Amino acid sequence: MTWLDTVEELEGLYGTPGAPSLRKVARKMTPLYRKWIMASRLAVLGTVGPEGTDVSPRGDDGPVVLELDPGRLAMPDWRGNNRLDSLRNIVRDPRVSLMFLVPGSNNVVRLNGTAGVTTDKSLRARFEKRGKVPATVIVIEITEIYTQCARAFMRAKTWSGQDESETLPTVGQILAEASEGEEGGANYDAEWAERAARTMW
Repeated sequence: MTWLDTVEELEGLYGTPGAPSLRKVARKMTPLYRKWIMASRLAVLGTVGPEGTDVSPRGDDGPVVLELDPGRLAMPDWRGNNRLDSLRNIVRDPRVSLMFLVPGSNNVVRLNGTAGVTTDKSLRARFEKRGKVPATVIVIEITEIYTQCARAFMRAKTWSGQDESETLPTVGQILAEASEGEEGGANYDAEWAERAARTMW
């Protein structure tokens, strides 16, 4: 297998980016980027740390982030599996990326920046849901925001409405395989929905 060794080799295969792909970049929230991001209830958070990279889905029942000011966003860390992969990375390396998704749109908005994890009581209180607040909040300093080309979602027919999930293995099955039968299985799957409902926030 032949590997590319230089950026010049890589760029020679693709040509020069079009002017619109460069001019759409903003360094802070603008009225239209704000409208787009506030419509997103689902984002993918990318982080990097000593062990490597991590991506994590982040979802909410309203906007997935809160704007603190045009240069900063806040994202609550709601209940998950307590692996803390993203948070561990941010504490050690502040570089982050976010991809904001809106159902039905083949476009996505990408954001790059730096982040920190805070336990600030007043900020955590701003995310209160059903009497609960997140343990921590991720505060993101925006470096750049831009739209991503829609072709990937168009090729994948992401929002076609076709449900292909019935062909997938369940998490219980995957866990049973990974643990060689010590955990997971049908009972794990049967109990998951109720357990998730109790620990959503």
